[in-house]
Amino acid sequence: MTTTRRNVLAGAALATSFALSPAFAQAPTEIELFFPVPVDGQLARDMGILLKEFNEKNPTIKATPVYTGSYDETLIKTRAAMKAGKPPAAVIMSANFLLDLKIEGEIQPMDALIKADGKTNDQFMGQFFDALHGNAVLDRQVYGVPFHNSTPLLYVNADHLKEAGLDPEKLPANWEELVTTAKKLTKREGDRVTRWGMMMPSNYDYGGWILQALTHSNGGQWFNAEYGGEVYYDTPSMLGALTFWSDLVSKHKVHPAGVQAGGAVSSAFLSGQASMMLLSTGSLTHIRNNAKFPYKVAFVPKNVKNEVPIGGASLVIPTGVEGERRKAAWTLINWMTAPEKSGWWSRATGYLAPNMAAYDLPEMKAFIEKNPDAGIAVKQLDVAKPWFATYKTVPVRKAIEDELQAVLSAKKTPKEALVAAQKGADEIMRPYVEQTALKLPTN
Repeated sequence: MTTTRRNVLAGAALATSFALSPAFAQAPTEIELFFPVPVDGQLARDMGILLKEFNEKNPTIKATPVYTGSYDETLIKTRAAMKAGKPPAAVIMSANFLLDLKIEGEIQPMDALIKADGKTNDQFMGQFFDALHGNAVLDRQVYGVPFHNSTPLLYVNADHLKEAGLDPEKLPANWEELVTTAKKLTKREGDRVTRWGMMMPSNYDYGGWILQALTHSNGGQWFNAEYGGEVYYDTPSMLGALTFWSDLVSKHKVHPAGVQAGGAVSSAFLSGQASMMLLSTGSLTHIRNNAKFPYKVAFVPKNVKNEVPIGGASLVIPTGVEGERRKAAWTLINWMTAPEKSGWWSRATGYLAPNMAAYDLPEMKAFIEKNPDAGIAVKQLDVAKPWFATYKTVPVRKAIEDELQAVLSAKKTPKEALVAAQKGADEIMRPYVEQTALKLPTN
Protein backbone atom coordinates (compact mmCIF):
# COMPACT_ATOMS: atom_id res chain seq x y z
CA MET A 1 0.00 0.00 0.00
CA THR A 2 1.28 3.42 -0.91
CA THR A 3 1.94 5.77 2.02
CA THR A 4 0.73 9.25 1.19
CA ARG A 5 1.92 12.52 2.68
CA ARG A 6 -1.56 12.97 4.16
CA ASN A 7 -1.30 9.62 5.96
CA VAL A 8 2.11 10.50 7.39
CA LEU A 9 0.86 13.85 8.70
CA ALA A 10 -2.23 12.26 10.16
CA GLY A 11 -0.12 9.64 11.93
CA ALA A 12 2.23 12.27 13.30
CA ALA A 13 -0.66 14.33 14.62
CA LEU A 14 -2.18 11.27 16.28
CA ALA A 15 1.15 10.42 17.94
CA THR A 16 1.53 13.97 19.16
CA SER A 17 -1.96 13.98 20.66
CA PHE A 18 -1.18 10.78 22.58
CA ALA A 19 2.11 12.21 23.85
CA LEU A 20 0.40 15.34 25.10
CA SER A 21 -2.53 13.56 26.69
CA PRO A 22 -2.55 13.15 30.49
CA ALA A 23 -2.20 9.40 30.18
CA PHE A 24 1.10 9.71 28.30
CA ALA A 25 2.44 12.84 30.09
CA GLN A 26 5.52 12.26 32.20
CA ALA A 27 4.50 11.80 35.82
CA PRO A 28 5.93 14.36 38.25
CA THR A 29 8.74 13.33 40.59
CA GLU A 30 7.06 12.71 43.93
CA ILE A 31 8.90 13.70 47.09
CA GLU A 32 8.04 13.95 50.76
CA LEU A 33 9.07 16.74 53.11
CA PHE A 34 9.18 15.81 56.79
CA PHE A 35 8.16 18.86 58.84
CA PRO A 36 8.41 18.92 62.66
CA VAL A 37 4.95 20.10 63.70
CA PRO A 38 1.74 18.38 64.85
CA VAL A 39 -0.71 17.41 62.10
CA ASP A 40 -3.20 20.10 63.09
CA GLY A 41 -2.11 23.68 63.74
CA GLN A 42 -1.26 26.97 62.11
CA LEU A 43 2.28 25.96 61.14
CA ALA A 44 0.92 22.89 59.33
CA ARG A 45 -1.59 25.07 57.48
CA ASP A 46 1.14 27.55 56.55
CA MET A 47 3.31 24.74 55.19
CA GLY A 48 0.36 23.43 53.19
CA ILE A 49 -0.01 26.85 51.56
CA LEU A 50 3.72 27.01 50.82
CA LEU A 51 3.94 23.59 49.18
CA LYS A 52 0.74 24.09 47.21
CA GLU A 53 2.35 27.14 45.60
CA PHE A 54 5.58 25.24 44.99
CA ASN A 55 3.76 22.41 43.22
CA GLU A 56 1.84 24.87 41.05
CA LYS A 57 5.04 26.60 39.99
CA ASN A 58 7.00 23.36 39.56
CA PRO A 59 4.65 20.96 37.73
CA THR A 60 7.39 18.35 37.24
CA ILE A 61 7.59 17.87 41.02
CA LYS A 62 4.93 16.91 43.53
CA ALA A 63 6.03 17.72 47.08
CA THR A 64 3.91 16.40 49.94
CA PRO A 65 4.33 17.59 53.53
CA VAL A 66 4.44 14.95 56.25
CA TYR A 67 3.86 16.38 59.72
CA THR A 68 6.14 14.56 62.12
CA GLY A 69 5.60 16.10 65.56
CA SER A 70 8.43 17.50 67.68
CA TYR A 71 12.07 17.86 66.65
CA ASP A 72 12.94 14.71 68.60
CA GLU A 73 10.05 12.78 67.03
CA THR A 74 11.08 13.96 63.57
CA LEU A 75 14.57 12.59 64.12
CA ILE A 76 13.15 9.23 65.19
CA LYS A 77 10.74 9.05 62.24
CA THR A 78 13.41 10.05 59.75
CA ARG A 79 15.72 7.32 60.98
CA ALA A 80 12.88 4.78 60.90
CA ALA A 81 12.05 5.69 57.30
CA MET A 82 15.71 5.36 56.32
CA LYS A 83 15.98 1.98 58.03
CA ALA A 84 12.93 0.85 56.06
CA GLY A 85 14.65 1.93 52.83
CA LYS A 86 12.22 4.80 52.24
CA PRO A 87 14.01 8.02 53.24
CA PRO A 88 12.09 11.25 52.74
CA ALA A 89 13.60 13.42 50.03
CA ALA A 90 14.02 16.35 52.42
CA VAL A 91 13.60 17.00 56.13
CA ILE A 92 13.25 20.19 58.13
CA MET A 93 15.59 18.99 60.87
CA SER A 94 16.52 20.59 64.17
CA ALA A 95 19.72 22.49 63.40
CA ASN A 96 21.64 20.91 66.26
CA PHE A 97 20.95 17.34 65.10
CA LEU A 98 23.02 17.73 61.94
CA LEU A 99 26.40 16.93 63.51
CA ASP A 100 25.17 13.63 64.94
CA LEU A 101 23.48 12.76 61.64
CA LYS A 102 26.71 13.54 59.81
CA ILE A 103 28.76 11.40 62.21
CA GLU A 104 26.36 8.51 61.67
CA GLY A 105 26.40 8.96 57.87
CA GLU A 106 22.65 9.65 57.75
CA ILE A 107 22.63 12.93 55.80
CA GLN A 108 24.52 13.86 52.67
CA PRO A 109 26.60 16.92 51.88
CA MET A 110 25.18 19.32 49.32
CA ASP A 111 28.50 20.48 47.86
CA ALA A 112 28.01 18.76 44.50
CA LEU A 113 24.54 20.29 44.11
CA ILE A 114 25.91 23.74 44.96
CA LYS A 115 28.77 23.30 42.49
CA ALA A 116 26.36 22.21 39.76
CA ASP A 117 24.62 25.57 40.21
CA GLY A 118 27.92 27.32 39.52
CA LYS A 119 28.57 28.41 43.11
CA THR A 120 31.14 27.74 45.79
CA ASN A 121 30.06 26.73 49.28
CA ASP A 122 31.05 30.16 50.58
CA GLN A 123 29.01 31.90 47.90
CA PHE A 124 25.98 29.76 48.64
CA MET A 125 26.18 30.13 52.43
CA GLY A 126 26.94 33.84 52.11
CA GLN A 127 23.23 34.54 51.65
CA PHE A 128 22.50 33.40 55.22
CA PHE A 129 23.31 35.11 58.53
CA ASP A 130 26.79 34.17 59.80
CA ALA A 131 25.39 32.96 63.13
CA LEU A 132 23.63 30.11 61.31
CA HIS A 133 26.69 28.69 59.56
CA GLY A 134 28.07 26.77 62.55
CA ASN A 135 25.18 24.29 62.64
CA ALA A 136 24.99 23.92 58.82
CA VAL A 137 28.61 23.73 57.64
CA LEU A 138 30.51 20.78 59.10
CA ASP A 139 34.11 20.02 58.18
CA ARG A 140 33.83 22.68 55.47
CA GLN A 141 30.95 20.85 53.78
CA VAL A 142 27.36 22.08 53.62
CA TYR A 143 25.04 19.56 55.26
CA GLY A 144 22.05 21.81 55.91
CA VAL A 145 20.36 24.89 54.50
CA PRO A 146 18.90 27.22 57.16
CA PHE A 147 15.11 27.35 56.83
CA HIS A 148 13.66 28.93 59.95
CA ASN A 149 15.66 30.03 62.92
CA SER A 150 15.20 31.54 66.33
CA THR A 151 16.85 32.76 69.49
CA PRO A 152 15.40 33.04 72.98
CA LEU A 153 13.81 36.41 73.74
CA LEU A 154 12.60 38.14 76.89
CA TYR A 155 8.86 38.89 76.62
CA VAL A 156 7.38 41.42 79.05
CA ASN A 157 3.79 42.49 79.75
CA ALA A 158 3.96 46.30 79.46
CA ASP A 159 0.75 46.86 81.45
CA HIS A 160 2.16 44.92 84.38
CA LEU A 161 5.26 47.11 84.35
CA LYS A 162 3.16 50.28 84.46
CA GLU A 163 1.02 48.84 87.22
CA ALA A 164 4.17 48.21 89.27
CA GLY A 165 5.43 51.74 88.67
CA LEU A 166 8.10 50.63 86.20
CA ASP A 167 9.00 52.14 82.83
CA PRO A 168 7.97 49.78 79.98
CA GLU A 169 10.68 51.35 77.83
CA LYS A 170 13.38 50.20 80.25
CA LEU A 171 13.35 46.42 80.25
CA PRO A 172 15.68 44.29 82.39
CA ALA A 173 19.08 44.13 80.71
CA ASN A 174 20.97 42.02 83.27
CA TRP A 175 20.26 39.36 85.88
CA GLU A 176 20.17 41.82 88.77
CA GLU A 177 17.55 43.94 87.03
CA LEU A 178 15.59 40.83 86.07
CA VAL A 179 15.35 39.65 89.67
CA THR A 180 14.42 43.13 90.95
CA THR A 181 11.73 43.51 88.28
CA ALA A 182 10.37 39.99 88.76
CA LYS A 183 9.96 40.60 92.51
CA LYS A 184 7.93 43.74 91.86
CA LEU A 185 5.75 41.95 89.31
CA THR A 186 5.02 38.82 91.35
CA LYS A 187 1.64 38.94 93.13
CA ARG A 188 0.47 36.91 96.12
CA GLU A 189 -2.68 36.37 98.09
CA GLY A 190 -1.38 35.02 101.35
CA ASP A 191 0.84 32.06 100.51
CA ARG A 192 -0.73 31.63 97.08
CA VAL A 193 0.96 33.16 94.04
CA THR A 194 -1.58 34.69 91.66
CA ARG A 195 0.96 36.06 89.19
CA TRP A 196 4.54 34.98 88.59
CA GLY A 197 7.13 37.61 87.80
CA MET A 198 9.12 35.28 85.54
CA MET A 199 8.71 31.92 83.77
CA MET A 200 11.00 29.82 81.58
CA PRO A 201 10.28 26.46 79.91
CA SER A 202 12.16 23.46 81.30
CA ASN A 203 10.63 20.56 79.39
CA TYR A 204 12.76 18.33 77.14
CA ASP A 205 14.41 20.17 74.25
CA TYR A 206 13.28 23.61 75.42
CA GLY A 207 14.92 23.39 78.84
CA GLY A 208 18.36 22.61 77.50
CA TRP A 209 18.16 25.46 75.03
CA ILE A 210 17.16 28.00 77.69
CA LEU A 211 19.91 26.76 80.03
CA GLN A 212 22.40 27.16 77.18
CA ALA A 213 21.21 30.76 76.75
CA LEU A 214 21.76 31.46 80.45
CA THR A 215 25.18 29.79 80.31
CA HIS A 216 26.24 31.92 77.35
CA SER A 217 24.93 34.98 79.14
CA ASN A 218 27.14 34.00 82.07
CA GLY A 219 30.26 33.91 79.91
CA GLY A 220 30.33 30.15 79.36
CA GLN A 221 30.14 27.64 76.55
CA TRP A 222 27.92 24.58 76.52
CA PHE A 223 30.03 22.38 74.27
CA ASN A 224 33.19 22.19 72.18
CA ALA A 225 32.01 23.67 68.89
CA GLU A 226 35.00 22.11 67.09
CA TYR A 227 34.61 18.56 68.39
CA GLY A 228 31.50 16.46 68.94
CA GLY A 229 32.73 14.59 72.01
CA GLU A 230 32.92 17.28 74.70
CA VAL A 231 30.37 19.22 76.77
CA TYR A 232 31.08 21.64 79.60
CA TYR A 233 28.34 20.88 82.11
CA ASP A 234 30.37 20.82 85.32
CA THR A 235 31.86 24.30 84.98
CA PRO A 236 31.58 27.56 86.97
CA SER A 237 29.69 29.35 84.18
CA MET A 238 27.01 26.67 83.98
CA LEU A 239 26.90 26.35 87.77
CA GLY A 240 26.15 30.06 87.94
CA ALA A 241 23.47 29.77 85.25
CA LEU A 242 21.72 26.81 86.85
CA THR A 243 21.96 28.36 90.33
CA PHE A 244 20.43 31.59 88.99
CA TRP A 245 17.46 29.65 87.60
CA SER A 246 17.14 27.68 90.85
CA ASP A 247 17.29 30.90 92.88
CA LEU A 248 14.41 32.38 90.88
CA VAL A 249 12.35 29.46 92.19
CA SER A 250 13.55 28.79 95.72
CA LYS A 251 15.26 31.99 96.90
CA HIS A 252 13.50 34.85 95.13
CA LYS A 253 10.22 32.94 94.70
CA VAL A 254 9.32 34.67 91.45
CA HIS A 255 9.24 31.54 89.24
CA PRO A 256 7.10 28.41 89.73
CA ALA A 257 8.77 25.19 90.87
CA GLY A 258 8.84 22.00 88.83
CA VAL A 259 8.87 21.39 85.09
CA GLN A 260 7.23 24.09 82.97
CA ALA A 261 6.33 23.18 79.38
CA GLY A 262 6.75 25.77 76.63
CA GLY A 263 3.05 25.84 75.87
CA ALA A 264 2.15 26.33 79.53
CA VAL A 265 4.61 29.23 79.79
CA SER A 266 3.13 31.07 76.80
CA SER A 267 -0.40 30.39 78.05
CA ALA A 268 0.47 31.84 81.47
CA PHE A 269 1.90 34.93 79.82
CA LEU A 270 -1.11 35.44 77.56
CA SER A 271 -3.57 34.94 80.45
CA GLY A 272 -1.75 37.44 82.65
CA GLN A 273 -0.55 34.80 85.12
CA ALA A 274 3.09 35.52 84.25
CA SER A 275 4.53 38.98 83.64
CA MET A 276 7.80 37.99 81.93
CA MET A 277 9.06 34.92 80.14
CA LEU A 278 11.99 33.64 78.12
CA LEU A 279 10.66 32.00 74.98
CA SER A 280 11.62 31.49 71.36
CA THR A 281 11.37 34.16 68.68
CA GLY A 282 9.37 31.45 66.92
CA SER A 283 6.54 32.32 69.32
CA LEU A 284 6.35 35.96 68.20
CA THR A 285 3.43 35.54 65.81
CA HIS A 286 1.47 33.48 68.35
CA ILE A 287 2.00 36.12 71.06
CA ARG A 288 1.31 39.01 68.67
CA ASN A 289 -1.95 37.47 67.48
CA ASN A 290 -3.24 36.46 70.90
CA ALA A 291 -2.01 39.01 73.46
CA LYS A 292 -4.83 41.25 74.67
CA PHE A 293 -2.33 43.68 76.16
CA PRO A 294 0.75 45.61 74.99
CA TYR A 295 3.97 43.67 75.35
CA LYS A 296 7.67 44.31 74.78
CA VAL A 297 10.57 42.06 73.83
CA ALA A 298 14.27 42.40 74.56
CA PHE A 299 17.57 40.55 74.39
CA VAL A 300 18.08 37.79 76.94
CA PRO A 301 19.38 39.61 80.05
CA LYS A 302 23.08 39.08 80.70
CA ASN A 303 25.24 38.47 83.72
CA VAL A 304 28.65 38.56 81.98
CA LYS A 305 27.85 39.23 78.30
CA ASN A 306 25.06 39.33 75.72
CA GLU A 307 25.23 35.99 73.94
CA VAL A 308 22.61 33.41 73.02
CA PRO A 309 22.37 30.18 71.01
CA ILE A 310 20.49 29.95 67.77
CA GLY A 311 17.57 27.58 67.47
CA GLY A 312 15.29 26.41 64.70
CA ALA A 313 15.82 24.08 61.80
CA SER A 314 17.66 23.45 58.55
CA LEU A 315 16.67 21.56 55.43
CA VAL A 316 18.65 18.35 54.92
CA ILE A 317 18.73 15.53 52.37
CA PRO A 318 19.01 12.07 53.95
CA THR A 319 21.51 9.53 52.72
CA GLY A 320 19.95 7.26 50.10
CA VAL A 321 18.05 9.99 48.27
CA GLU A 322 19.44 9.94 44.73
CA GLY A 323 18.68 10.73 41.10
CA GLU A 324 15.56 12.69 40.25
CA ARG A 325 14.34 12.72 43.85
CA ARG A 326 17.60 14.34 44.95
CA LYS A 327 17.32 16.96 42.18
CA ALA A 328 13.70 17.62 43.12
CA ALA A 329 14.63 17.97 46.79
CA TRP A 330 17.32 20.49 45.89
CA THR A 331 14.85 22.48 43.78
CA LEU A 332 12.46 22.56 46.74
CA ILE A 333 15.18 23.56 49.20
CA ASN A 334 16.35 26.46 47.05
CA TRP A 335 12.80 27.66 46.47
CA MET A 336 11.89 27.54 50.16
CA THR A 337 15.01 29.42 51.28
CA ALA A 338 14.99 32.16 48.62
CA PRO A 339 14.47 35.71 49.97
CA GLU A 340 10.78 35.96 49.03
CA LYS A 341 9.69 32.69 50.64
CA SER A 342 12.07 33.08 53.56
CA GLY A 343 10.45 36.43 54.30
CA TRP A 344 6.92 35.11 53.83
CA TRP A 345 7.54 32.24 56.24
CA SER A 346 9.04 34.61 58.81
CA ARG A 347 6.04 36.93 58.67
CA ALA A 348 3.61 34.00 58.89
CA THR A 349 5.29 32.18 61.77
CA GLY A 350 7.49 34.55 63.75
CA TYR A 351 10.68 32.64 63.03
CA LEU A 352 13.68 34.59 61.80
CA ALA A 353 14.22 34.64 58.04
CA PRO A 354 17.72 33.13 57.61
CA ASN A 355 18.21 34.63 54.15
CA MET A 356 19.53 38.15 54.78
CA ALA A 357 18.15 39.50 51.50
CA ALA A 358 14.63 38.85 52.80
CA TYR A 359 15.00 41.91 55.01
CA ASP A 360 15.75 44.12 51.99
CA LEU A 361 12.35 43.41 50.43
CA PRO A 362 9.74 46.21 50.68
CA GLU A 363 7.16 43.95 52.28
CA MET A 364 9.65 42.88 54.96
CA LYS A 365 10.71 46.44 55.70
CA ALA A 366 7.08 47.43 56.13
CA PHE A 367 6.49 44.42 58.39
CA ILE A 368 9.44 45.26 60.65
CA GLU A 369 8.33 48.88 60.86
CA LYS A 370 4.86 47.77 61.93
CA ASN A 371 6.20 45.03 64.25
CA PRO A 372 9.42 46.28 65.87
CA ASP A 373 9.52 43.18 68.09
CA ALA A 374 10.55 41.19 65.01
CA GLY A 375 13.39 43.64 64.41
CA ILE A 376 14.78 43.12 67.91
CA ALA A 377 14.88 39.38 67.27
CA VAL A 378 16.97 39.96 64.14
CA LYS A 379 19.38 42.27 65.96
CA GLN A 380 20.07 39.60 68.58
CA LEU A 381 21.57 37.43 65.82
CA ASP A 382 24.64 39.67 66.09
CA VAL A 383 25.42 37.99 69.42
CA ALA A 384 24.18 34.50 68.54
CA LYS A 385 26.32 31.36 68.57
CA PRO A 386 25.76 27.77 67.35
CA TRP A 387 23.24 25.55 69.10
CA PHE A 388 24.76 22.70 71.14
CA ALA A 389 25.57 19.79 68.85
CA THR A 390 27.43 16.60 69.77
CA TYR A 391 27.60 12.91 69.05
CA LYS A 392 24.25 11.56 70.29
CA THR A 393 22.91 15.09 70.75
CA VAL A 394 19.51 14.10 72.14
CA PRO A 395 20.62 11.77 74.97
CA VAL A 396 23.54 14.10 75.80
CA ARG A 397 21.03 16.95 76.03
CA LYS A 398 18.63 14.90 78.12
CA ALA A 399 21.47 14.12 80.54
CA ILE A 400 21.46 17.77 81.59
CA GLU A 401 17.71 18.29 81.20
CA ASP A 402 16.95 15.47 83.64
CA GLU A 403 19.20 17.19 86.15
CA LEU A 404 17.73 20.64 85.43
CA GLN A 405 14.27 19.29 86.16
CA ALA A 406 15.55 17.69 89.39
CA VAL A 407 16.97 21.03 90.53
CA LEU A 408 13.79 22.96 89.73
CA SER A 409 11.83 20.32 91.66
CA ALA A 410 14.17 20.74 94.69
CA LYS A 411 15.46 17.17 94.42
CA LYS A 412 19.11 18.11 93.87
CA THR A 413 21.44 21.03 94.34
CA PRO A 414 22.83 22.66 91.19
CA LYS A 415 26.32 21.31 91.87
CA GLU A 416 25.11 17.75 92.42
CA ALA A 417 23.07 17.98 89.24
CA LEU A 418 25.95 19.20 87.08
CA VAL A 419 28.35 16.54 88.35
CA ALA A 420 25.78 13.87 87.48
CA ALA A 421 25.01 15.43 84.10
CA GLN A 422 28.68 15.61 83.15
CA LYS A 423 29.24 11.98 84.12
CA GLY A 424 26.18 10.85 82.17
CA ALA A 425 27.08 12.84 79.06
CA ASP A 426 30.68 11.59 79.10
CA GLU A 427 29.48 7.99 79.24
CA ILE A 428 27.13 8.54 76.29
CA MET A 429 29.88 10.12 74.18
CA ARG A 430 32.60 7.64 75.20
CA PRO A 431 32.36 5.38 72.08
CA TYR A 432 32.87 8.39 69.81
CA VAL A 433 35.67 9.81 71.94
CA GLU A 434 37.49 6.48 71.98
CA GLN A 435 37.28 6.26 68.18
CA THR A 436 38.48 9.83 67.68
CA ALA A 437 40.31 11.91 70.28
CA LEU A 438 41.56 8.90 72.24
CA LYS A 439 42.37 6.73 69.25
CA LEU A 440 46.14 7.00 69.39
CA PRO A 441 49.01 5.33 67.49
CA THR A 442 49.83 1.86 68.86
CA ASN A 443 53.42 1.69 67.59
